[in-house]
Amino acid sequence: MKFKSISLAVAALLAASAANANEQKEGVYLGVFGDYYSSDWQNIRDAAGVDVDDSTGWGAEIGYRFNNNWSGRFEYADMDFDLSGASTGSLDGDRFGIDALYHFDDSPFYGLIGLKSIDAYDSLTFANVGAGYRHYFNNNFFVNAEAAVYQGLDRGYTDIGAKLGINYFFGSSAPVKKVEPAPAPTAPQPVAADSDKDGVMDADDRCANTPMSDAVDSSGCTKYEERQVSVNLLVRFPHDAAKVKQQYFDDIAEVAAFLKEHESATVVLEGHASAVGDAKYNQALSEKRAKAVEKQLIDDGIAADRISTIGYGEERLKNTANTKEAHAQNRRVEATITSSERVKVQRQ
Repeated sequence: MKFKSISLAVAALLAASAANANEQKEGVYLGVFGDYYSSDWQNIRDAAGVDVDDSTGWGAEIGYRFNNNWSGRFEYADMDFDLSGASTGSLDGDRFGIDALYHFDDSPFYGLIGLKSIDAYDSLTFANVGAGYRHYFNNNFFVNAEAAVYQGLDRGYTDIGAKLGINYFFGSSAPVKKVEPAPAPTAPQPVAADSDKDGVMDADDRCANTPMSDAVDSSGCTKYEERQVSVNLLVRFPHDAAKVKQQYFDDIAEVAAFLKEHESATVVLEGHASAVGDAKYNQALSEKRAKAVEKQLIDDGIAADRISTIGYGEERLKNTANTKEAHAQNRRVEATITSSERVKVQRQ
């Protein structure tokens, strides 16, 4: 009858609403509880025919909540067993134990597993497993109800226990979930326009209609960078000659066009001769060849003060072999013109 009454109380508490519960996260708690223990210990030692029946009592516990899921506790219970059989009366007992509790996420329910020692007519050891429920009235006070099965380790007893307790929590509570009000509707905002699709809105674009191929700056204008550009010239001459052949006119005109485009650029024309003949003669011949190319550039519209000439004679042979092919390679005028120009950066 006692067990039935406690079971009904536990069931009612488990069915209670947990809407106002504030599940805890970490800290120490202290509690006291009423205890019911249903035993079935028959023919106890030194009293054949005497059975130990149910116990009602009270107890106290201290626990620690480690995190959202785990806590542990130490428990003491003062027990008062009923006796039946050869004699009537009661038997005092003490229960000591330790439990590990697993708290299910966002739920007041928990599972437990532990180890207990009960000192009554003898010292008995039990392993226990069970389930429980907690309900918080505020950030500190909560009640709990639980039931467990006890399995004897040194004797084959299988018992059932139930507890109903009240506790005080010293730790921190979980943050309360607040329902934020829905934002008030706002008037639609005008869509910013980018007419030339360069990534800069028209309100900030100071260079409208930039080409799609151009990278632009924060003002929508085409980006530029300085790059080195150059052009090379090579004019060859027959043996003992300083007249520019017509086949090189286009190459010289290309150099003239480059110089016109890059007005700050200048050119140095380097004349060379082969090693055939007198070195002093070849020196003069190389200078004449450089002058001949200079005249052609001037005829193409390049100012004389932008052109310099120098003759190296046979000092800088391109090919030192003593062959017709080598001599032909060495009879030349060379120039390399370099300048920098501002070019557009291409959009990636």
